[in-house]
Amino acid sequence: MRIFRKIRRTLIQSGKTRNYLLYAFGEIVLIVIGILIAWKINDLNEIRKNKIVELKIYQSLNEELDSNLKILDSSIYRYTENIKSISNTIRNIGLQPEEISEDLKSDIVLVNYRITQLHDGAINSINSTNKFEFIQSVLLKDLIASYPNELDNFKSQEAVIENIITNRLKPEIEEHISLLDIVSNRDIGFKTSNISVAQSNYINLLNSRAYQNALVDRLIQTEIQLENSIGLRDKTKIISSKLNAELGA
Repeated sequence: MRIFRKIRRTLIQSGKTRNYLLYAFGEIVLIVIGILIAWKINDLNEIRKNKIVELKIYQSLNEELDSNLKILDSSIYRYTENIKSISNTIRNIGLQPEEISEDLKSDIVLVNYRITQLHDGAINSINSTNKFEFIQSVLLKDLIASYPNELDNFKSQEAVIENIITNRLKPEIEEHISLLDIVSNRDIGFKTSNISVAQSNYINLLNSRAYQNALVDRLIQTEIQLENSIGLRDKTKIISSKLNAELGA
C-alpha cells in the first residue's frame, strides 16, 4: 500500500536501520496474519458448502428410505397373504372334485405375483461417487455402505420367486386348467352365453407332482422373502433414524 511504501522510504532515508528492521518485521507479521485470516475464511466457506451438500444428500436419501419403508410395509402384507393362500392350497391337496370351492380354485391358480421394486438411486449415487466423503458420521457411513448389498439380496430373492411362478407353476396350470375357464365369470362380453369352455381339471393339477413341488418351493421362498422384508425394513428404519438425527429432526 502507498502509506507503507512512504513509511519505508522515510525510515530508509533517516538511516535508522534498527527502526526500519522493526517496521519491516511488523509489516511481515501483518501480511502473515492477513493470509491466515483469508485461509480461515476460505476454510469456513468450504465447511459451509460441504455442510449444504451433506444436508442435500441426507434429504435425498431420507426421501428414498421413507418411500422404501412404505413399499416394504405393503410387501410384507402381500407376502403374508400369499403364504396364507399357498398354505390353504397345500392343505386341500387330496380333495374330491365336488369339494373344491370357487375360492379354492382361485388359490390354486394364484399366479398374480407383483415384483417389489425398491428405490436405490440415492444410495447408489452416494456409494459410487465422492458424495460419500461429505458424510461425517462413521456409523452412518457403515450403514449406507452395506445397504446396497441388502437390496441386491432382496432383488435376487424376488427373481427366485418370479422364476418359480413363470417357469414352473404357470406351465402346469396351463396344462390342466383352461384360462378361459378362469375368466368366464367376468363380465368381458362373450358374444354368446352358450360359449363352450375347455374342461379344466383341478384335481389332476393338485395331484401333479410338478405342481406340488413348485407350490411348496414357492411357499418356502416366499417365507424367506417375508423374513428378508422384515429385516430390511428394520435396517431401513435404523438408517432413516440416524439420518433424521443428523438433520436435527
